[in-house]
Amino acid sequence: MSSSRSIERIAVITSGGDAPGMNAALRAVVLAAEHDGIDVVGFRHGYEGLLNNDYMKLGRHEVEHILQYSGTIIKSARSERFKSDEGGIEAARNLDAQHVDAFIVIGGDGSFRGANHLAKFWQGPIIGIPGTIDNDLYGTDHTIGYDTAVETAMDALDKIRDTAEAMDRVFIVEVMGRNAGYIAISSAMASGAERMILPELQKDKPLTIDALVKHVEGVNRVRGDSSYVMVLCENQWPGGAVRLAEQLEDRLNFPCRPCLLGHVQRGGRPTAMDRILATRLGVYAVQLVQEGITGVMAGIERNELVTTPLEDTWVKRKVLSQELIDIQTKWFNPIKKDRHKATVDKA
Repeated sequence: MSSSRSIERIAVITSGGDAPGMNAALRAVVLAAEHDGIDVVGFRHGYEGLLNNDYMKLGRHEVEHILQYSGTIIKSARSERFKSDEGGIEAARNLDAQHVDAFIVIGGDGSFRGANHLAKFWQGPIIGIPGTIDNDLYGTDHTIGYDTAVETAMDALDKIRDTAEAMDRVFIVEVMGRNAGYIAISSAMASGAERMILPELQKDKPLTIDALVKHVEGVNRVRGDSSYVMVLCENQWPGGAVRLAEQLEDRLNFPCRPCLLGHVQRGGRPTAMDRILATRLGVYAVQLVQEGITGVMAGIERNELVTTPLEDTWVKRKVLSQELIDIQTKWFNPIKKDRHKATVDKA
């Protein structure tokens, strides 16, 4: 969808859960807009700040050296009152009062739902930039913050492996991703975890404690006393990693320890990949609003910049790579590898 509205001022917000690289995206929006003679204002605390008319002018001085920092200099939040018609009307009124011609939101699916809501009451171009560590938005191969979150989880898993090896212990590491297993599968593969519990694998045949005990015991038979690291997506086991560790320890009769990474995954210096991705998408978003494009997310597929209707980003399902699942569950399964070896030796 497009319009012919002249763009002289852009408003930008960061919304929902923060993600490393949001500052880099802000920087890109401001510098690209400034290059084309466009002013930028940032509303603090997402849609809540838009309702409160809490904004700041953003220029080169405010953003030039922020791309290496995590978080967001204009803050983020979630806003229940924005979801009402009254909230949408008030937000549109505030945008008009500040003479805003286009609106850019950096966030995830909830933020994009908010953008769709705003479009019912405000007619300027609206563009979404995918900023979420979960990497679960349809229409882009990568979201801003995902690569950094995986690096953070991998680093923690590497450190946990050190102590697990020293003590021959089982560790259950809980990562974010209650509805999507992207962080879990990538960090599990990068760290050589023995098991992973993902929402994508829990739908058809949820794992049982018996199956997990059997797998741990099988791995120990193959390798002898050793470490065993399991990556668990949040909300995929009743009671989480703490309860699962208790259940396993009761059955296995040796130490099983939980580790919840929690919000540490949202922090840390953005990786080079996230900074570059954020920069490309920020510049692209400014180009899109100048072309009069509205109601789409700026994304990247096969390293090419693409657009996707905002509604598609949450209505359509982004599919986790079956290749990665097969590598972790079939090819790199210690028990099945040993069974294959035994068959070859016998032959």
